[in-house]
Amino acid sequence: MDWHQLWVITSAPDNVPIVGLVFLVPFYVWYGLRQSFANDRLIAQLEADPALAKTHHRKTQPFQSDWSKEVPVWPFLLRIEFLAALIVTVILFVWSITLNAPLEEPANPSITMNPAKAPWYFLGLQEMLVYFDPWMAGVVLPTLIVVGLMAIPYMDMNPLGNGYYTYKQRKFAILAFCLGFIVLWVGMVVIGTFIRGPGWMWFWPGETWDHNRLIFEINRNLDDIFGITSAWGKGIFGAIVTGVYFAAAGYGTHKVILLTEFNRRVYARMTLLQYLALQFFLTTMLLLPVKIVLRLLFRIKYIWVTPWFNI
Repeated sequence: MDWHQLWVITSAPDNVPIVGLVFLVPFYVWYGLRQSFANDRLIAQLEADPALAKTHHRKTQPFQSDWSKEVPVWPFLLRIEFLAALIVTVILFVWSITLNAPLEEPANPSITMNPAKAPWYFLGLQEMLVYFDPWMAGVVLPTLIVVGLMAIPYMDMNPLGNGYYTYKQRKFAILAFCLGFIVLWVGMVVIGTFIRGPGWMWFWPGETWDHNRLIFEINRNLDDIFGITSAWGKGIFGAIVTGVYFAAAGYGTHKVILLTEFNRRVYARMTLLQYLALQFFLTTMLLLPVKIVLRLLFRIKYIWVTPWFNI
């Protein structure tokens, strides 16, 4: 096992943000969930005792008699924010001085890097190129991510959970965020950094990056398995399979949404357009893990092949 290779990857200046992300994201997720569960316990306690709810403060920390009823923004909040800005500035100064910028020689068309990797914040998109057509992975899906983030306030009809941490009142939104951001996006960034080696081949941590390694694996489209050869047949077959996927995934997410009484009340507040938009973005997000499983386990490259795009 060549653990030196893993250390070289980890200690590279380009990958310092990834190393920090690997530790900071789980920590802050744990910290946020810890506060959420504490608030949920307090909410349950106050709901069970109406008399206590009228007198008890709405904080998980023990109440102190010397606390004022109102805490002004100045100087308390702004003082903390100013100190935080100074600390972050000092960290960035030290970081920029101690780590050299990973500049390389001018591009040479006769000698290309292997592996040629994008900056760390684009590695997720580069990993998506393995599973989707370049037009889909580089244009359509990133656009849907941005549009989906912009549409969240218009699709979210849950009035609770604003201004405080809670898991019970935001369970579906938190689980969707964990799947979309942590499992898929952060996971693909980590795979692109530590797993993908020369030729964008899969190397487990500890394996030596062999530039002469050859893998004879044949990727097939789904229509090839069924022996479809005509262009029209491929297009129609892929459209049917894609439609079946969206119908099945939409039905599954609909059942998951309606599992709890709380989600059913939120669903009742949504218009048809809001719910259809929510289902579209959820099923499109779930298409990524489906394509990953099909590619890595069954060597299926595309499920819908047309002259204009491939999915």
